[in-house]
Amino acid sequence: MFFRSFFYEQLAHMSYLVGCQRTGEAIVIDPGRSIDWYIDTAKKEGLRIVAAAETHIHADFVSGAKELAKRCGAKLYLSDEGDENWKYQYLNEVDYELVKEGSIFTVGNVEFQVIHTPGHTPEHISFILTDKGGGAKEPMGIFTGDFVFVGDVGRPDLLEKAAGIFGTADIGARQMFQSLKKFKALPDYLKVWPAHGAGSACGKALGAVPSSTVGYEKLTNWALKIEDEEEFVKLLLAGQPEPPKYFAMMKQVNKIGPEYLNEEEVPALPTREQLEEYQSNGVFILDVRPPQEFANAHYAGSINIPFNKSFTNWAGWFINYDQDIVLIASQEDVQAIRKALAYIGLDRIVAYIEPVVALSGEVERYEEIDVQQLRQYLQDEHYHLIDVRNQAEWDEGYIEGAQHIMLGTLADRLNEIPEGKTYIVQCQSGARSAIGASILQAKGVKQVLNLKGGYLAWVQEKLPIARKA
Repeated sequence: MFFRSFFYEQLAHMSYLVGCQRTGEAIVIDPGRSIDWYIDTAKKEGLRIVAAAETHIHADFVSGAKELAKRCGAKLYLSDEGDENWKYQYLNEVDYELVKEGSIFTVGNVEFQVIHTPGHTPEHISFILTDKGGGAKEPMGIFTGDFVFVGDVGRPDLLEKAAGIFGTADIGARQMFQSLKKFKALPDYLKVWPAHGAGSACGKALGAVPSSTVGYEKLTNWALKIEDEEEFVKLLLAGQPEPPKYFAMMKQVNKIGPEYLNEEEVPALPTREQLEEYQSNGVFILDVRPPQEFANAHYAGSINIPFNKSFTNWAGWFINYDQDIVLIASQEDVQAIRKALAYIGLDRIVAYIEPVVALSGEVERYEEIDVQQLRQYLQDEHYHLIDVRNQAEWDEGYIEGAQHIMLGTLADRLNEIPEGKTYIVQCQSGARSAIGASILQAKGVKQVLNLKGGYLAWVQEKLPIARKA
């Protein structure tokens, strides 16, 4: 049997290529939208991708299953669990088999047994793998999707928080409690292969180790140690991070079937005047440069989301799916940026412009201050501090006088900030607040400062903090 895992860092997404070396057939488990690395690896190993399987309808990235069906002729194994709200709607376009609790399917001599593991979502399933081609009579491991992670379990509150379906968080938590009983009954030696690692918003305490075993999770995973259902529900729902705004759209996209990837080259804008014309038509102008470069000089109306491992997540918070996008980026980065945005279905990149061209005319900038300057400004009523951290971070402690507006919601809550001030934006370390500063200026709030080092620098100076009562 051939086995290879793939990690997409920007969304902490894990996917897997499993092949039968006797028959040359292979399957991809929980594929992401960028499928070339599966195809290239399979070709290198002398395998043909004949199938793809999904543990559930994903909310944090665009599935690559439909794309694999088109390009490789892959048969799709998809969940038939859950009610009518959890059924795939693009099945007329692909070769497929719907599977549920007790279903068994094979790829070559590799066998997959399906168990229903709801909690994260109602239709969630997991796949138990047995390498029968290698002579095994007992299973080797389980693909748990967003059910069990290393050190955590899937969050059950996304339907309520991201999709607005009231009352589903408590139901999902109780389903998760029951599903974990199935997991605990599995052999301790089984390998656990989850769909996410540390950095994903699909849980609150995911481990950075890429895989585990059932036995190790029984010993160390907090969620598997709790025997009382009410206590489990309370702890599971507490402290979950804010789900990115795009999660609700991803569920719909993956349910109805994503568009096939656009392979056309992104055109370059040779003049700043063309950028201004696009701007007048309401495009989203996305500057991906490092925050210090953006602070020193940027095109008015652009929003800065640096192209780093958090890029895709924040892009999903701020860019609407009905918006065209123009990138302020170097040519050598455009394809990688396009791939990252396509991973969450943001396909409408209409052009890019080199930074030197975009900045060839009048520019804007903002200044940075340190914590000692902040301490002085907090005594002046003309300054107003905005803390853009997550709720859990705020609950741990905050700077007295700060207004808490989580970064992902800032653009929609400008009416809540007092008028006529100079605004100081602050986060944990200074990175997210730089994005926040760019949002304020793009929305017409020009008197903006960014706090260098953020809340951590404030704490390191042993300056006073406040906590919720």
